[in-house]
Amino acid sequence: MASLGIEAEQEPLLGDHTPGSREGDIIETEEHYKSRWRSIRILYLTMFLSSVGFSIVIMSIWPYLQKIDETADASFLGWVIASFSLGQMVASPIFGLWSNYRPRKEPLIVSIFISVAANCLYAYVHLPASHNKYYMLVARGLVGFGAGNVAVVRSYIAGATSLQERTGSMANTSACQALGFILGPASPDEVQDPQGNIDQVAVASTNVLFFVVLFIFALFETIVTPLTMDMYAWTREQAVLYGGIILAALGVEAVIIFMGIKLLSKKIGERAILLGGLIVVWVGFFILLPWGNQFPKIQWQDLRNNSIPNTTFGEIIITLWKSPRDDHNEGPTGCPIEQAWCLYTPMIHVAQFLTSAVLIGIGYPSCNVMSYTLYSKILGPKPQGVYMGWLTASGSAARILGPVFISQVYTSWGPRWAFSLVCGLVVLTITLLGVVYRRLIAFSVRRGRIPE
Repeated sequence: MASLGIEAEQEPLLGDHTPGSREGDIIETEEHYKSRWRSIRILYLTMFLSSVGFSIVIMSIWPYLQKIDETADASFLGWVIASFSLGQMVASPIFGLWSNYRPRKEPLIVSIFISVAANCLYAYVHLPASHNKYYMLVARGLVGFGAGNVAVVRSYIAGATSLQERTGSMANTSACQALGFILGPASPDEVQDPQGNIDQVAVASTNVLFFVVLFIFALFETIVTPLTMDMYAWTREQAVLYGGIILAALGVEAVIIFMGIKLLSKKIGERAILLGGLIVVWVGFFILLPWGNQFPKIQWQDLRNNSIPNTTFGEIIITLWKSPRDDHNEGPTGCPIEQAWCLYTPMIHVAQFLTSAVLIGIGYPSCNVMSYTLYSKILGPKPQGVYMGWLTASGSAARILGPVFISQVYTSWGPRWAFSLVCGLVVLTITLLGVVYRRLIAFSVRRGRIPE
């Protein structure tokens, strides 16, 4: 019985289309349908709990690092934060490839054990007598490596939902679920070509689109705290509180957007929504450009040699982890004079910032879910583990590079240059989408099985 279960798990979701196979016809009973969606919901819960755990830990990293190792500085904090995404970027293709050739539960179980062990190491990095910061670096990297299982989760969900897509065109869905649906056999081309002539240009382009989408949002959520502190003279406590409220509101907005675009995509298609989302994101960052003749309050205290320091990514986001009890006497607020651009760059008004946040909160989830949906449909009814691994890796790279990019450009040149470069990047992305627009179609459409 155990061997039968393993064989069933290794079986492709859409049937065996290998040469000589006679399993072209697929029947899914109501029992199979319920079991499939039960598995999907469990995986959704797993991803949700993983995200919650990440959010809980990330806010405590800086004070914990300071406590366990006094030699740790802000630049090392940046490496600790980046190590999670680096680990995930490395692990995602590995777990994805593993899931293509072995039962999916194997990489999932191994990755969970790695995550548990890594979190235990993180909890006890204060015990060694020295080099504690390096133990923390390794622990966060291993936690990220364990989080690489998202590639396996995505490949399963994509494969399972593609079955629903292929059967969704039948007239009476509820009746078909009760009786079981019968799909046509694989085409001769597909039988002769196990890879199914996947459009590699479309695959690569979608990876680039996904990278840019995550890159843009990662840099936005990174810059919220330093931007509001510089522009509105907020204290660290105010910036963390108000910034948290803004990001939480964007999360609620994203849930609403996710619900709405499911209906909208049936009317205008995924590509149009992706294009519209990128345009909305561009408008959001364009609004963030400083205009007018009102300047931010200058922070004159602690001026040293009128020089612009080589501020690192870690130093900029330290304010996110500063404990309020360290600031009984509020420190200087406003735009630091060390940042020379504070003297000649107009301030970004609160209305500008909030309007931009709302627009980015609309565009980002739209682009995120549509790029992922298109990617899954482009791949079609084939094992998607490796491909989903590369997609996850591109997202991890974006979360590494986005914060580093915005922190360096913002500190040195100010918001005008930073957001202008982001607008330029979005324009290039829209251009890329326009070039490959006609190629971003579902596998079944490209093979002529269903009309576009």
